[in-house]
Amino acid sequence: MKRIARLPHFAGVILACGCLIGVLGFGPRTGMGFLLTPMSSAHGWGRDLFALALAIQMLLWGAAQPFAGAMADRFGAAPVLSVGAVLYALGLATMAYASTPAMLHLSAGVMIGFGLAGSSFTVVIGAFGKLMPPQWRALAFGAGTAAGSFGQFLFSPLAVALIDGYGWQRTLVIFAAIVLLIMPLSLALATPRDAGAGTAATAPPQQSLAQALTEAFGHRSYWLLVLGFFTCGFQLFFIAVHLPAYLVDRGLPAEIGGWTLGVVGLFNIVGAVAAGWLSAFMPKRYLLSLIYFARAVAILVYIMLPPSTAATLIFGAVLGLLWLSTVPPTSGLVTVMFGTHWLAMLFGFAFFSHQIGGFLGVWLGGVLFERAGSYDAVWWLAILFGLLSAAINLPIVEKPVQRLAAAPA
Repeated sequence: MKRIARLPHFAGVILACGCLIGVLGFGPRTGMGFLLTPMSSAHGWGRDLFALALAIQMLLWGAAQPFAGAMADRFGAAPVLSVGAVLYALGLATMAYASTPAMLHLSAGVMIGFGLAGSSFTVVIGAFGKLMPPQWRALAFGAGTAAGSFGQFLFSPLAVALIDGYGWQRTLVIFAAIVLLIMPLSLALATPRDAGAGTAATAPPQQSLAQALTEAFGHRSYWLLVLGFFTCGFQLFFIAVHLPAYLVDRGLPAEIGGWTLGVVGLFNIVGAVAAGWLSAFMPKRYLLSLIYFARAVAILVYIMLPPSTAATLIFGAVLGLLWLSTVPPTSGLVTVMFGTHWLAMLFGFAFFSHQIGGFLGVWLGGVLFERAGSYDAVWWLAILFGLLSAAINLPIVEKPVQRLAAAPA
């Protein structure tokens, strides 16, 4: 009993530092949508060029995430988070002085993309799976996700204020300095190499990386989960990057975009924590299906309404409740099916699908706008993908794989 009483104290420190990393890692990234107009105007670039740079970022972030997760699973989260923070900060600082498309793609695309893979909440969630007590895991997944949302709530209006007060270049440099705070915070998440085995009997340490990959990619439910997560990225990153410009196109003030994304982040604190809590009490596949379906309905209602500040802020609140609420049940399903030993890597592959969706959402938003002069086609794609993902998640078998089911015997 004494040992159990001590665990919440250490878990609280781990949870607090992990959540702060989520705030600092996700926050500056969400403010980049507000750089689209001033940066494109300063260099005479079209929206498609800036969108391509962020789309590259999404794709490389996702492609590198499984490798960053595997490194964190094997050597601990702290070194991976620190290296990622340095790359992230260098990318932000270089982006501030990018004067050619190639430099923009290198900084905003390649450097920040790889940096985010190492410093994002995905690595934090993997550390939570290993270090948090089992009964705290679902709530910790939700809290870590909510922290990223609070970063969005904090940094979206902050980005607008800093751009107005200091210009977009200095804003990027300030963000670069803030991101470096991830390094000292990561020490609290210094997961040992065998942490996954130490926290749960369902994660045998003898399973190799190759065995884990073979098991996961031979599992039908894992494929369904990964495919469904594509929609989350498509919807989120299209809205995060293009919504501010979309609102200006419809005659609303630029600051409404900042406040709307801020409202999204604020309400997702509630949505992510609630999703983490609900994941412990209801089938996670049903929760995911409900979230995707509700997103599709919310987008449909919004684009059918005439433009107004009130409708946009309400849309932001509703979408916020559904924004990153997919992460706790998705990571929870990975944990249920495969255990925690390779959690960061396996969730990283699901996140890669998420980022492919993000790549297409950001890139198609820019390309189709330049060709058609509107975002209508992308909004309808977001609705279609939401309905498809709602259906895809329903057949998932929410049980441990045979290896884990046989472990107690």
